[in-house]
Amino acid sequence: MRRAKRSQKIGEPRFFNSVFSQQVEQGNIRLQEITGGGTIYNIGICCINAACYLFQDEPTEVFAVAASNGAERFKEVEEITSVILLFPNELLASFTCSFGAAKVSNYQVVGTKGDIRVEPAYTWHKEIKHYLTINGETQERTFKTHDQLAAEFAYFSDCILQNKDPEPSGIEGMKDVCIIQALYQSIKTGQWVKVQILKPDQRPTSAQTIELPNTDKKPELIHAASSAGS
Repeated sequence: MRRAKRSQKIGEPRFFNSVFSQQVEQGNIRLQEITGGGTIYNIGICCINAACYLFQDEPTEVFAVAASNGAERFKEVEEITSVILLFPNELLASFTCSFGAAKVSNYQVVGTKGDIRVEPAYTWHKEIKHYLTINGETQERTFKTHDQLAAEFAYFSDCILQNKDPEPSGIEGMKDVCIIQALYQSIKTGQWVKVQILKPDQRPTSAQTIELPNTDKKPELIHAASSAGS
């Protein structure tokens, strides 16, 4: 996505849009405020990170609304949240995330000449497809399954063994929390909220890519349901 964006094939990017939803069953820790945190902390953060990475910037102002259908499982956290992020240079990002809808995962960047759509967008165990559309002509490209979690574990373990500071750092995590707290403040007040955050010293590059063999074997669950409750 970053390479396609830099190539200017879609022109100047104007906005980002994403949907990330799944059904989460009663009793899952994602539905407990103290352990799961709600839709934005749990899955909305993926949409936020995608927008920040693709725009290579941080939002300056945010707005959000939340809704629930009254089901018992949503007594502690919201069922659905819709978000708008305002970035420098008048770029907009929006997304909706939900714990009470069918499994959907996609995002799209629309520019002045075309757009790029990714689906599924936030999976770690399936093929990812990119759809580049320019002048009504769509090109489809499939990327093989890549076990990003294994790469994360391997990288973090190496940082411990080599006594190196990992990237992303605590600053990156604090940035995410500042954005999310501003979003929940917006939900509470019904107003746009300005975000004052520290920008990361660096951003991930393709040079950091870690290639590991993929495995289709699913781990055995011990006294636990799957993360999506299915």
